[in-house]
Amino acid sequence: QEQLVESGGGGVQPGGTLRLSCAASGSICRFVAMGWYRQAPGKERELVARINSISKTIYADSVKGRFTIARDNAKNTVYLQMNSLKPEDTVVYYCTTLIPAPTYWGQGTQVTVSS
Repeated sequence: QEQLVESGGGGVQPGGTLRLSCAASGSICRFVAMGWYRQAPGKERELVARINSISKTIYADSVKGRFTIARDNAKNTVYLQMNSLKPEDTVVYYCTTLIPAPTYWGQGTQVTVSS
């Protein structure tokens, strides 16, 4: 079973940047699509960005132009670079393997954007 561990969350001011990391325990993430989701309290988890095995990417409209997903297969790690953060980006972010549906999940990392 693949284990995913997210890191890099925290608090920033509006307009700030954060980079989230998702480290996988095994190498399966090299061969499948990976995704970042986020979930606000009382709401369903929603896709933020996904990247397939050949690094083709898809983004939610709300983050296009601000967030960038990338992968480093040598490190079994997927990243989410978040720029121009807004207060509405304040939620818990989760990493997942897409095989093709979300299969393994990390524990999540909190991002708080506030002045």
